[in-house]
Amino acid sequence: MDAQKRTSIVNDVVNGFAKKAMRTLLVAYKDYSIAEYEKLKAQNGNFENENDREVLEVDLTAVAIFALEDPLRPEVVGAIQMCHKAGITVRMVTGDNITTAKAIAVQAGILLPHQVDDDDMCMEGREFSERVEGLIEVTDEKGLKKECIKNVFEFNQIKNGLRVLARSTPQDKYLLVTGLRNDGSVVAVTGDGTNDAPALKRADVGFSMGITGTEVAKEASDIVLLDDNFSSIVTAVKWGRNIYNNVRKFLQFQLTVNIVAMFIVFSGGAVFGDAPLTSVQMLWVNLIMDTFAALALATEPPTMDILNRPPYSRSEDIVTSTMWRNIFGQALYQIVVLLSLLVWGGELLGIESYKGKPCNWEATEFWVTVDGKLEGTCKTLQYTMLFQTFVFMQVFNEINSRKLGEKEFNVFAGFFNNWLFLVITIVTVVVQIALVQYGGFPVRCVPLTGTQHGICIGIGAMSMIVGVLIKFIPSRLFRFMKSSHKDTEQAIKSGPVNSLRKSLTLSMRKKLENQANKVSI
Repeated sequence: MDAQKRTSIVNDVVNGFAKKAMRTLLVAYKDYSIAEYEKLKAQNGNFENENDREVLEVDLTAVAIFALEDPLRPEVVGAIQMCHKAGITVRMVTGDNITTAKAIAVQAGILLPHQVDDDDMCMEGREFSERVEGLIEVTDEKGLKKECIKNVFEFNQIKNGLRVLARSTPQDKYLLVTGLRNDGSVVAVTGDGTNDAPALKRADVGFSMGITGTEVAKEASDIVLLDDNFSSIVTAVKWGRNIYNNVRKFLQFQLTVNIVAMFIVFSGGAVFGDAPLTSVQMLWVNLIMDTFAALALATEPPTMDILNRPPYSRSEDIVTSTMWRNIFGQALYQIVVLLSLLVWGGELLGIESYKGKPCNWEATEFWVTVDGKLEGTCKTLQYTMLFQTFVFMQVFNEINSRKLGEKEFNVFAGFFNNWLFLVITIVTVVVQIALVQYGGFPVRCVPLTGTQHGICIGIGAMSMIVGVLIKFIPSRLFRFMKSSHKDTEQAIKSGPVNSLRKSLTLSMRKKLENQANKVSI
């Protein structure tokens, strides 16, 4: 066929199908005798590679053009809309011609109909590669070599608008991923072929197809989608954000306990010469703070609301200004209350006698020997109520820690969706009351009356009201606080509670041995 006929077929047939999101396949033939075929085969290396076989594709007779449709899954459009809602930019990198790619992008919701003719949003891989001028290798301040876009200025002009990259090669895809990562974006890439492996490995998160994906692609990726469904990526995003939020909830709760425990133990030791919380009590608090809190807060299930906000940036602190506001607000309330109970606890709690005996507040011992048995004193009762109040403050503050938003007032939203949180809270309360009622000398606790338990629980429950009031304080006042991931990890390892536990264990061991000697004598 002549050039005019060829152009007519491309414009009228091929592009017509492409605008309907169909891929075209031309079928053509040519007759060869066996002798002609064998002669060409011998002259061209037995047709072992594609270049050798090209001699057969000369003077062919066109038969038909087939249009192949690969319809989108019904859930893809909704998944892409959710990605847009979650602040995720979806870009399509394909080997299809640009007309087909545009039509598919419009069907999927990646492009709006009026954006199809925007050259900044849709371009071919060759144009993209020529404009950014490929990759160069540079050395950073640490002496490490890394790949960078050569023409960074041109890439910055392209990256914000680009949504469809058609007629692209694997190198174009790798080029785009490298440029976005160097710009500070967090990049996720999907792929199923061997040629996609470099881009999958270069991305922050690589998604390969579990059904149609090659083994090379699966090895290069971080996550394998077992159903080859784009909507599964939304599920991965939802769970990933939820895990990160749960880690933050746990850190907010743990840092509050650390600050309060450190301050109270140090202040009590400095004023009274003995820590108000014993090593056994601190071990129990540490169990609440670490194991129980981790199980309760880290198992919060995700909700769809988590997709209604933009993603976190690379440079964002793991402990935000809002979290610091909540930490310091709760810590201040707890420290003021506990210090008051430590200094004026006898008067504030109405402790005038213990077991019918008037209080001797000048006594330095927490236990006295009566008929060979250890009996608590008024000071023991005071410190028991302080311990009880401290633990219940943490129980109610754990509920406060479920919400991290600056203005999230309803901390009970979805409260009954996590049965493990409910079970752990109930177990903590039951064990705490049992320790107080029956712990005795080893725990340094004496039994409390129902009224005294109510007072401790009421003071602890005030943490909920304080949590609401704290949310009226602008979090921008705490932006000066910075905490990177490494700083937080180091703080946990060398936390005050862990340090206090080690030091208190030695001092209390000696005191227990002395008390035991007095009883035996």
